[in-house]
Amino acid sequence: MTVAAEALKHVWFHATSPQALRAEGGLTVFNKGEGCYLIDEDGRRYLDGLSGGAFVTNVGHGRAEIADAMAAQARELAYVSPYNFVAPATVKLAGVVADLAPGDLERVFFTSGGSEAVETAMKIAKQYHWLGGDQKRTKVISRRGSYHGSTQYAMSISGASHDFNNKIFGPLVPGCVHVPHNNCYRCEYGLSRPGCRTLCASMIEKAILHEGPETVAAIIAEPVPAAASIYPAPDDYLPMLREIADKYGVLLIIDEVIDGFGRTGSMFACQQWGVVPDIMTVAKGLTSGYVPMGAAIASKRVSARFEAASGREAGLNHVLSFGGHAVAAAAALKNIEIVQREGLVENSREMGKYLLDGLESLRRLPLVGDVRGRGLLACVELVRDKQTREPFRPQDQMSVRMTNYMRDEGVLVRTYQVVEFGPPLTAGRAEVEMIITGLERAILRFAADVGLA
Repeated sequence: MTVAAEALKHVWFHATSPQALRAEGGLTVFNKGEGCYLIDEDGRRYLDGLSGGAFVTNVGHGRAEIADAMAAQARELAYVSPYNFVAPATVKLAGVVADLAPGDLERVFFTSGGSEAVETAMKIAKQYHWLGGDQKRTKVISRRGSYHGSTQYAMSISGASHDFNNKIFGPLVPGCVHVPHNNCYRCEYGLSRPGCRTLCASMIEKAILHEGPETVAAIIAEPVPAAASIYPAPDDYLPMLREIADKYGVLLIIDEVIDGFGRTGSMFACQQWGVVPDIMTVAKGLTSGYVPMGAAIASKRVSARFEAASGREAGLNHVLSFGGHAVAAAAALKNIEIVQREGLVENSREMGKYLLDGLESLRRLPLVGDVRGRGLLACVELVRDKQTREPFRPQDQMSVRMTNYMRDEGVLVRTYQVVEFGPPLTAGRAEVEMIITGLERAILRFAADVGLA
């Protein structure tokens, strides 16, 4: 039995139907990773345009020093319970993360990944208000089209695939209030900047007033929503959210699970907007995927309320068995060292500009409706009609075709209504040029397929 056949028999794949996996090119077995490249079982080499498939491997594949750091830690101490035990590596990592985080974000609750980090942030926000005597503050404001994870609470506050999730997994967690997204290319109000006066942010204030400020615990937002078509927030959007949160005593949670640790050209994306959240969630780039790990990082103001409490209520009533795992902490420490030592945040900013400039040059092609991104997180939105911005129909099979055509060009990408790019932060000009030239050929090929060349 081949590895692929055995996988199809025993592995329950995430978010992919068995039919899609059994289709030609539906399942790929990768044996090795080297830097920005993945090598499949047949020896074919692909540019990893998605950093492992989910914007994860920021430092690239095959980093022996991370593996060595993990092995060294495992030989000394692999695991202790996070209740009231801790390993030195975990303590050191908490300090490093706190030093890197913006503003007064200083208390770190470690998790096994991004969904858990969001779940943790929501519990921190609720208990923060409970300890302050605001027991009615239980609701959270999020955006349609957003993605914050797949656990029940994280899924409930996510706007992406909300209809599907509500139909299949409902009832979802109550108190999750969704407002219009901030995708300027597809503004839900049909407006454009600057005349819109950032109505999408103002609607968050209106939602708080409608629900009753005394019932709202938090606002959660991604600076650049990667799972929702990669649209960076307008310049004044996040500052407006900070102002609204302060005005009504609501906590601001910034989700940096994908954006963090250099992906958008700064250590954390919110720094580009000059905004410090009350809680920030991170994962993915924290360890570059060498081991699962995430975190919710709380401000001094938030953690101080727990410090001032007494009895059982003083502790966050939340436990994750593998939170702060010593081996994961060792991997994260070495990963962050590499990011800083090799100047990967700066490289993300520089190569991100080179990538966006190259993608912008493709606007001349048929089907290219929009180009957007920050750092090494970018996308090209394809449309049937540039004037009307009409999206492609299911029968056009744009997603499958463009993904496969890019594979033919030797580049792994993810395609929904947009073609998404997020290569490792080690990518250089050769990799960026491979993406741009491959995309141009793939677009022209698809345009001919659908009679729109």
